[in-house]
Amino acid sequence: MPETGPLIRLMDEQFEKLFAMMAEMKTGQEGLERKMETEQEEMRFGQERMEKRQEEMKGLIDEVKGEVQRKIDEVEEKVQMKIEDVKSEVKEKIEEVEHKVQGKIGDIERRLSELEDRPFSFLSSPEFMHPRPTIKSLTFDGLTSWTVFKTQFNVVSSTNGWTDFVKASQLVASL
Repeated sequence: MPETGPLIRLMDEQFEKLFAMMAEMKTGQEGLERKMETEQEEMRFGQERMEKRQEEMKGLIDEVKGEVQRKIDEVEEKVQMKIEDVKSEVKEKIEEVEHKVQGKIGDIERRLSELEDRPFSFLSSPEFMHPRPTIKSLTFDGLTSWTVFKTQFNVVSSTNGWTDFVKASQLVASL
């Protein structure tokens, strides 16, 4: 039988190296696990800090929203007050103008009443009388064209100041 001693020793040495490497790997793995746990703990702590800051920011945002809404309400209230002031001033001015107009209407009614009560006793004074010139009425003879006659008739009627009724009567009489 061949001698197995050196082979066994060689295998034992290889096993010892293998066990040493396994022990070293186990130690390294435990170190890595501790390091990972530490980093996970730091990550949890960082996440908690981030969540806390988010809550703080949310609180600040809500606070700013409340302040902005308060300012908006304040401005709306001031605008409403200004509108009411302007409405009041306009109403006062309208009432003032209505009062003045009523006063003027009263004065005019009073004067009109005085004029109606006064007798018309104006004497005819030749210097104030301007007689209106009168033009003799035309007669349609059939020789003149109707258009020319109508134009002449209109000139005569406006110069004489005839009303529509008088015009109609004169036109019938001239035919």
